[in-house]
Amino acid sequence: MAAKQLSGVLRTYIAAGKATPSPPLGPSLGQRGVNIAQFCKEFNDRTKHIVTGVPIPTIIHYKGDRTFTFEMNSPPVSHFLKTAAGIEKGAQKPGREVAGTVTLKQIYEIAKIKKQDSNNRNVPLKSVCRSVIGSARSMGIQVIPGKDSDT
Repeated sequence: MAAKQLSGVLRTYIAAGKATPSPPLGPSLGQRGVNIAQFCKEFNDRTKHIVTGVPIPTIIHYKGDRTFTFEMNSPPVSHFLKTAAGIEKGAQKPGREVAGTVTLKQIYEIAKIKKQDSNNRNVPLKSVCRSVIGSARSMGIQVIPGKDSDT
């Protein structure tokens, strides 16, 4: 009986420049038949311009013949918001406490970066801004009009 050719998609977050064959990445790639060393080398090469340790959403398309392709999106909105607000984590009780503040200009800059992701290409920038503001509120980050905003 012939062995089945397995192919599929693996969605994961990998720290920029830190892809290693060790767990949790190595075993999850290995059980899907992906050449772990080759993937780690290619991923680290493609993320060397990004600050080391930034979480990168990665979609890995693998085939049964051990070939693979992968695409990367920009870091999650929560990473950008925490960096802009200068905090380690969001509020324990969002809505009741404020973990930090960001300006509308920072929201706009984050939205411009997220607009370049494949899933936001056809979404208006205004809608992406609203989504980023919603994420900020759910993390307990207060959005304040900046000195340079029109509102």
